[in-house]
Amino acid sequence: MKKTAHARFVILTLIVILGTDAGAQPVTGVDAIGMTVRDMDRSVEFYSRVLTFEKVSDREVWGDSYEHLEGLFGLRMRVVRMKLGDESIELTEYLAPQGRPIPVDSRSNDHWFQHIAIVVSDMDKAYERLREFKVTHASTGPQRLPDWNKDAAGIKAFYFRDPDGHFLEIISFPPGKGNPRWQKAPCRLFLGIDHTAIVVGNTETSLQFYRDALGLRVAGESENYGPEQEHLNNVFGARLHISGLRATSGPGIEFLEYLAPHDGRSSDTKSNDIACWQTKLIVGNISTAWNALHGPVGTLVSPGPITLPDSSLGFRRGFVVRDPDGHAMLLIEAGSGEIHTH
Repeated sequence: MKKTAHARFVILTLIVILGTDAGAQPVTGVDAIGMTVRDMDRSVEFYSRVLTFEKVSDREVWGDSYEHLEGLFGLRMRVVRMKLGDESIELTEYLAPQGRPIPVDSRSNDHWFQHIAIVVSDMDKAYERLREFKVTHASTGPQRLPDWNKDAAGIKAFYFRDPDGHFLEIISFPPGKGNPRWQKAPCRLFLGIDHTAIVVGNTETSLQFYRDALGLRVAGESENYGPEQEHLNNVFGARLHISGLRATSGPGIEFLEYLAPHDGRSSDTKSNDIACWQTKLIVGNISTAWNALHGPVGTLVSPGPITLPDSSLGFRRGFVVRDPDGHAMLLIEAGSGEIHTH
């Protein structure tokens, strides 16, 4: 997505509003990471049977407030929350209206790309399990990042796809890398979610949105390239600037900026499109967050902070906003329902 004059105006406005007052930065935690699915029962079976997620809740919602929240008329959604370790995903099936499938030629450098990185205790055993269930490869196979790459040396990773074509990653960390809790003696193969990764067009633009406006902190950076990275992403000539951001709690948000190649396509997804992901961010006051993020049409999906009729989705007040590359963020107010924290 190209940086427009409107986008620059939004970001500068956010910095003016929030950058001078650290206390106004709204995000206190990253909650569930959501994705749209075509067949809920099929997706629940995949995530529970193959990846050992556990179902936490199963709700069906509809009505004006949900239409306003998602910017989609006539919707009816089935939302299932699933948990792995301390982290959660939310699967949403739009019973009406149904959106577009993921493009069959999607690549890891397209700007609608997003995945979750599932930490495993043993990469070889995890890959063997995925092969047993005949998952669709997105990488050629598990890759060990080389020792010359100080920030990522020894990390092993593999990309694959779920039944809808969503990219997923399994990742294992050597001693000294990643969150120390991943190094504790594991009793499971699949441990939890370390981060969600998104493709961004420009790291500085995205940092102005996520760091300067929303208050996430930069936890690390690296530049990854070489045959291992090319085969992991399945993109010839891949050279990435990677930045990891964190809130006080929950999974991280990782930027993948492709320094090469530059042929990734921009995103125009809507909430009911299967390619649409939606990351839940917890804020202290939804009205303060709305005032900070208010900008030109096309950035905000909801017409304002939305109050839902009940807390069946774990919150009562929230709104949806899209980042400079079109990734959807659902901001929800702490204390407005039974928010799931980590």
